[in-house]
Amino acid sequence: MNPTKAEPFEPALLLDRLFQRSPQSSSEARSFTRQAVTAWAVQPARIDDIVLCVSELTANALRHGVPTGRLFLVRLLTFGDTVRVEVHDSGRAWGKPRSLRIDVDATSGRGLFLVDTLADEWGVLPRNPLGKVVWAEFRP
Repeated sequence: MNPTKAEPFEPALLLDRLFQRSPQSSSEARSFTRQAVTAWAVQPARIDDIVLCVSELTANALRHGVPTGRLFLVRLLTFGDTVRVEVHDSGRAWGKPRSLRIDVDATSGRGLFLVDTLADEWGVLPRNPLGKVVWAEFRP
């Protein structure tokens, strides 16, 4: 993980969508992502990885980062042969995620472990004026 990667780039393709803070949002974010990366002709072997990571990042945003009454943003973009997903929230805190170590008997806490395993790179950036952006990048 490179938690502060913020290199400037010009995306070839870019889609944004705002989502409500609701239980249906994770499902809607997965559908939005699957439709976009399929239309972009992303390698089929990577589509499920990307969709799963968006689902996990969305769940984390809903649980830890999106205050009641606020929206969150899912951004999908490509540059070169890389697909980047970003989940923007407006929660007060941002910073490095807690340890990726999980107890084998735990019933939660595997989301960032999955992102770390499936994405080629991922990290967290501050969002101005408030919140954070958790991003993940996928290459063929």
